[in-house]
Amino acid sequence: MKIVIVGLGVIGGSYALALKNCGYNDVYGIDTDVSALNIAENKGIIKKGFTDGKEILNHCDLVILSIYPDSVVKFLTKNKAFFKSGAVLTDTTGIKVSLVSNIEKILRDDIEFVFGHPMAGREKKGLAYADSKVFKGANYIITPTNRTSSNAINIVEKLALDIGFKRVTKVHPKEHDALIAFTSQLPHIIAVALINSDDEKYETGKFIGDSYRELTRISNINGELWTELFLNNKENLLKSIDNFEKQLTLLKNGLIENDKNLLMNLFRESSIRREKLE
Repeated sequence: MKIVIVGLGVIGGSYALALKNCGYNDVYGIDTDVSALNIAENKGIIKKGFTDGKEILNHCDLVILSIYPDSVVKFLTKNKAFFKSGAVLTDTTGIKVSLVSNIEKILRDDIEFVFGHPMAGREKKGLAYADSKVFKGANYIITPTNRTSSNAINIVEKLALDIGFKRVTKVHPKEHDALIAFTSQLPHIIAVALINSDDEKYETGKFIGDSYRELTRISNINGELWTELFLNNKENLLKSIDNFEKQLTLLKNGLIENDKNLLMNLFRESSIRREKLE
């Protein structure tokens, strides 16, 4: 199977490394950054790199679009004529409803799109931070639509398991966006709010432990990408923020009222819920 990865950033580069490590040797790259292509070629991460899709897309059976959501639509529109008939396309983006709507309007009838979301990543940008290990033991989500065949889903699912994901879950695009607003986007909101709430009166770095370090790790954020993700899933994210604020208010009121029982009950519930995740 001949594979091309569009976008050799941290996720696209990690895909290329992971594919190489598990025996997928016919892998190519498309990126506007010539230096990234050269590095990937020289390190043997990809077989060959291209700055556009004209020359390579017609030869590839699987296309992995590892670019921002809006860029996925632009790329498909620009390269619509170049895809190989029967090719399977998939993405790595963290939103689905708006993407599905936009893509299925322009998708050719003779190609398939499996909407995918690797629940793994890094805060840093660029090929230099790519790492095949980022997928090991992680979750992978597929959001099938009426146009998605079981054969195309099987191809993407097998690849996900081959490169290290521990499970593949299939949900409706609407369910995906509601769940991701809570499990992915809200934690980023909390991390950003937490670190930005520091009054910087002291040298905070001298006083932090694992709790602060772990909670704020994802505040070192790719602003361009996450702004796009947040705005494209705004309604779901706002609901998640509202629910979080309610819980924060309960904790705050427990402190104000010196309500030991309330605090203990909230802590007990959180411990039970956290243990169920494992």
